[in-house]
Amino acid sequence: MAWDGSTRRSRLPKNWPSLRRRVLRRDKNLCQMPFSDGRLCGAEATDVDHVVPGDDHSMANLRALCTWCHRRKSAQEGGTAAALTRVRIDRPKPTHPALEE
Repeated sequence: MAWDGSTRRSRLPKNWPSLRRRVLRRDKNLCQMPFSDGRLCGAEATDVDHVVPGDDHSMANLRALCTWCHRRKSAQEGGTAAALTRVRIDRPKPTHPALEE
């Protein structure tokens, strides 16, 4: 499950259900994820996303997204965060056996 091992839910404000409803209503229940050409997805929005990840729960930092766009954005953010904590090991470059003396 997506929330397993996460502290995110406990960091949401107590009025999150109300904020979520306000964002969905403001965005007319339409996904606000922009495509590369500037058009919006426009699918039915069921999720509320933080534009800039973190604990800024202001209306300016929240937008409605469809489940597909929200999952894609969350996966990308998770991969980026994991890459920052990954330990890089520099290994010596092997030489081809035919080039060894």
